[in-house]
Amino acid sequence: MRQIFVSLLLLILGFSSCKKSNGYQQYFNNPALYSSTVHELNDIVMGNNFTPVVASRNYAYANIAGYEVISAGDPKYYQSLGGQLHGLQSLPKPGKDTTICYPYAALLAFCQVGEAVTFPAGSLKYYTDSLKTMATTKGMPDDVKAASEAYAKKVGAAIMAWNKDDNYLKTRSGSKYAIDKTEGRWVPTPPMYAEAMEPHWNTIRPMVMDSASQFRVPPPPVYNMKDKNSRYYQEVLKIKNAVQNLTPEQLHIANFWDDNPFKMNVIGHVQYGTKKFSPPGHWMSIVGIGAKQSKADFNKTVCAFAKTSIALFDGFIECWDAKYHYNTARPETVINKYLDADWRPTLQTPPFPEYTCGHSTISSAAAEALTSVFGDHVAYVDSSENEFGIKSRSFPSFRAAAAENNWARFYGGLHFHNSCMVAHEYGKRVGDLVVAKLVMNK
Repeated sequence: MRQIFVSLLLLILGFSSCKKSNGYQQYFNNPALYSSTVHELNDIVMGNNFTPVVASRNYAYANIAGYEVISAGDPKYYQSLGGQLHGLQSLPKPGKDTTICYPYAALLAFCQVGEAVTFPAGSLKYYTDSLKTMATTKGMPDDVKAASEAYAKKVGAAIMAWNKDDNYLKTRSGSKYAIDKTEGRWVPTPPMYAEAMEPHWNTIRPMVMDSASQFRVPPPPVYNMKDKNSRYYQEVLKIKNAVQNLTPEQLHIANFWDDNPFKMNVIGHVQYGTKKFSPPGHWMSIVGIGAKQSKADFNKTVCAFAKTSIALFDGFIECWDAKYHYNTARPETVINKYLDADWRPTLQTPPFPEYTCGHSTISSAAAEALTSVFGDHVAYVDSSENEFGIKSRSFPSFRAAAAENNWARFYGGLHFHNSCMVAHEYGKRVGDLVVAKLVMNK
């Protein structure tokens, strides 16, 4: 069914472009096609239960591959990231005597790398084959098609060679995280009581930051459930009461930004999982919506996806460094022990320490990257959650969406509000660094 859907999608795009031209340039030079291609990877990431942090890696490398192709095809306006991202040297250049369809090559490079960093093997083959079929159908000359595919393959191989040194494989075999049962420290939460997720992610090579701790956040409020006047106790009380008294609007905000890639549902003795896009997957959808709303062309759309995915990638590294440095307990754990054994958060608590908030961090980082490409006043309707039965929300800007997310994790009962606000500030610092250091669109 999935392959049939993809084929129909490509045919529909083909018919719509035929109104103006039957040429392959018109067909492939379509920003909506790139956005739909990212969505294909998004589906694969969701379907195979990649964690949010790993998902950010999947999107980053694939989008950088696509960007490197368009920067080679349009060097007057776009500059290669070679020499700008840690460990990334110069990228292959197209041959002087070859004619390349750069949008087509960018799509293929994205798919090549996207498939390589995910699984199972061949997960995007049907989609890539559909693109190649459309190239022939739309009249792309054989020599242009061959040159485009060869160049995409070279760029994809270079990106894959680069990512082998980011320490990811070492983190797959890292030591198991030891649970610290000291008061106030993180312990697994119901209903899955899963092990700590990605405790070694701070050892992943950042793309722009100097190190994982470049933006080390200040310590959280000191754990203290004995003094009712302490800041920590007040934070606990605040989130407990908020969750118990949510308005319909607050509940919608929490569910809209839930983005739990795998929720364990427990009904009596029956257990089953449901899936949604993870936080970085949600922001990939927002990039596509923003590009459409801004009427961005193909190259600008690819640039926006690449810059945003880089901000997401480094944002997770910064946040995960903080999480496992401070190793703080979730609200659910503390409230159940000291205030109400039956209290449950609105959303399901994910398996990693509380401070700081990952979603707030990466949302503010992504918002800065997107704003740098499209501007600060792009009003849009985020309909990306419709496919999961959650109604759309409207925002006057990307920054406004990131700001709402801070409240979402608080309403969801997952994070103390202080954690969200600190995360938002430091995520913005990551985003600001990405915008300041990377020279992409001239």
